[in-house]
Amino acid sequence: MQNASPIDSSSTRPSVAIIGGGVIGLALGWRLASTGCPVTLVERNGETGRGASWAAAGMLAAGIEAEPTEEALFQLARWSQALWPGFAAELEAAAGLPVGYDTTGTLVCAFTRDQAEKLRHGIQFQRSLGGVFEWLGAAAAREREPGLAPSLVAAAFSPNDHQVDNRLLATALTQAFRRAGGRLVTGVEASVDMAGGRAVGIVAGEARHAADVTVVAAGAWSRMVPGLPAAVRPPTRPVKGQMLALRMPPAAPLVRHVVWGGHCYLVPRADGRLLVGATVEERGFDAEITAGGLLGLLDDAWRTLPAIEDLPVHETWAGFRPGSPDDQPILGPTGIDGLLVATGHHRNGILLTPATAEAMTELILIGRTSDRIRPFGLDRFEKEPRP
Repeated sequence: MQNASPIDSSSTRPSVAIIGGGVIGLALGWRLASTGCPVTLVERNGETGRGASWAAAGMLAAGIEAEPTEEALFQLARWSQALWPGFAAELEAAAGLPVGYDTTGTLVCAFTRDQAEKLRHGIQFQRSLGGVFEWLGAAAAREREPGLAPSLVAAAFSPNDHQVDNRLLATALTQAFRRAGGRLVTGVEASVDMAGGRAVGIVAGEARHAADVTVVAAGAWSRMVPGLPAAVRPPTRPVKGQMLALRMPPAAPLVRHVVWGGHCYLVPRADGRLLVGATVEERGFDAEITAGGLLGLLDDAWRTLPAIEDLPVHETWAGFRPGSPDDQPILGPTGIDGLLVATGHHRNGILLTPATAEAMTELILIGRTSDRIRPFGLDRFEKEPRP
């Protein structure tokens, strides 16, 4: 795997317990189990990958999502993006399953002069951080995607912003984890087992799973994991997102690139689905699908790609992004011996999966916190700095 850290295969491997069976927990579990670590992963749902991992769109958008004050996040995202081709190939070989990794690229569209100016300003900032973009006039953009609306003014093409089928990804990670020898427990809530001021594993139902290292990777539910000392509860929150999928003819898809409109994104899948997302709502764990949410998505999708009006609706759903106070991930030590966190990825969980697994594996096996994840420690939220 590109940029992988050399690990001494002869050294004693720590036992690891992971709370959370989304792509972050699964990828970390797979990486650790592949090196010979005894790993137990507990997922509260009956199946793995059914939370934010299932609800996501699978965009690997390190370039177009970069914003001011998020320079460190952009560098982490770029590294993870560079890891993705090797990670996808290695995972498919390990699992014997596809993950739908697609390198077609992403178009960001502007349909008014104001949107075009905002887009131009945004990519200037992103280029300053190392992003790669091609500015396209309306005619050039339609050469790439003829179905774009006649009101198109301009677009930016991001060749490095790819996509992966997040649902296939979760399934493949589960299979790879099991094949590597990982122990998977589903349908039961896990709590952190504390003794003598340190984490010594987890308790899942009636079973106690002792571990040298315990990792909380429970997404939006991370702060509610039982047994966590109050001082180290990660300040995660659910950020609701409603989405829907339309059904395109697989042999004649309306769009090939990931396309960002004014207020939505369109993600074509190889099986003919066209994902339309997503709302951003602070409504706690409210999973209701609302008329207003779907109306807003469909209206903007139609203004971007008018021919969608003839497509059947295939599916609607809502998920909960794991947000944090600064909407950036929470990675690394907690200050309690034996207890780590890998959560709070917000919009970037799928994108940051390889980097999170790589950096957390290095931390667990070598005891070193990578400079790449150091800015995302839990301690950045402390009111008083540690002595």
